[in-house]
Amino acid sequence: MELDNDQIRRYSRHLILPEVGLAGQKKICSTSVLCIGAGGLGSPIAMYLAAAGIGKIGIVDFDTVDFSNLQRQIIHATADVGRPKADSAKETILGINPTCEVVIHNTRLSSENALDIIRQYDIVVDGTDNFPTRYLTNDACVLLKKPNVYGSIFRFDGQASVFAPHLGGPCYRCLYPEPPPPGMVPSCAEGGVLGVLPGIVGCIQATEILKLAIGKGTSLTGRLMLFNALDMKFRELKLRRDPKCPICGDHPTIKELIDYEVFCGIPTEPEVTSANPDEVTVQDMKRALDDPKLNIKVIDVRDPDEYEICHVDSVPQIPLGELPNRFTELDPNQQLYIHCKSGVRSMKALKFLREQGYKYVKSVKGGINAWSDEIDHSVAKY
Repeated sequence: MELDNDQIRRYSRHLILPEVGLAGQKKICSTSVLCIGAGGLGSPIAMYLAAAGIGKIGIVDFDTVDFSNLQRQIIHATADVGRPKADSAKETILGINPTCEVVIHNTRLSSENALDIIRQYDIVVDGTDNFPTRYLTNDACVLLKKPNVYGSIFRFDGQASVFAPHLGGPCYRCLYPEPPPPGMVPSCAEGGVLGVLPGIVGCIQATEILKLAIGKGTSLTGRLMLFNALDMKFRELKLRRDPKCPICGDHPTIKELIDYEVFCGIPTEPEVTSANPDEVTVQDMKRALDDPKLNIKVIDVRDPDEYEICHVDSVPQIPLGELPNRFTELDPNQQLYIHCKSGVRSMKALKFLREQGYKYVKSVKGGINAWSDEIDHSVAKY
């Protein structure tokens, strides 16, 4: 391809870099990249790739923009709340660089569609926030021999690498052969994330993509970059391909995409969901608080910082992390209702208390978010 005068002006700061030059910029403009996720990581990745001149950007995302996204997902604006993220991302990308081709895949990446979607692109960048999609992305990229530019974030910590066995490096499974047990690793919604962190990690991922596109520099293939924003420290771990890896090893056993929800231990939701006998509703919780004769004690197991944001009056707090040392404060013969933000940690608390012999424990479905939606709108959601 040839660059016109407008493109020469647009990419002039690239063109005067000897490592890029005219030939390198033509490679960038001829490269296609699939961004899996248009959230915290996908935002800076897509925006900088568009600005750099990547010719074709695919966006895989089926979610909609929420107010809580705006703290870090800079590709979306306040006016985009409620819109599909893929549509919002496309609009922003074209606003940055209208010569970029943007392809929307407004769907959930699955074993059924991953190969068909990924094979259309030269490079894949992983901006996901869940383990099933990470393993799916990894396996599809290995099978199709596509570089997988990986990144992840949590609280103040970030990771980045390039998984490309066909280029001599390891894959994601070489680093993490098995997923953690379901619920073991909190999501950003539960644990929080510093708003600028995905910008830093996403920019590193975008840098790796551009280096792959022009074929210059030393990539993160075979290296895992670790970043801690609170201490402002970077560390690096050397990675090696595992010869026993089930997908990229010497004798691979995975030769097609599998069911990644099952692999990660996530139960499949039945078509008709029945009420969980271990859960109660926020209406039940309200009745317990309004009627002392029921003799039901409600406990909040969120962290103190969350309790300070919002709480239900008269509900005492025992943070989940303190529960192993404080559960004796609770009467094992009294009915207990446990609530958290959305119902995840309260189920963990329920399981722990049951193991200690507490028989009369229920988790409040939806937690304080459901309380805000259904009982008291003045309670803030976060």
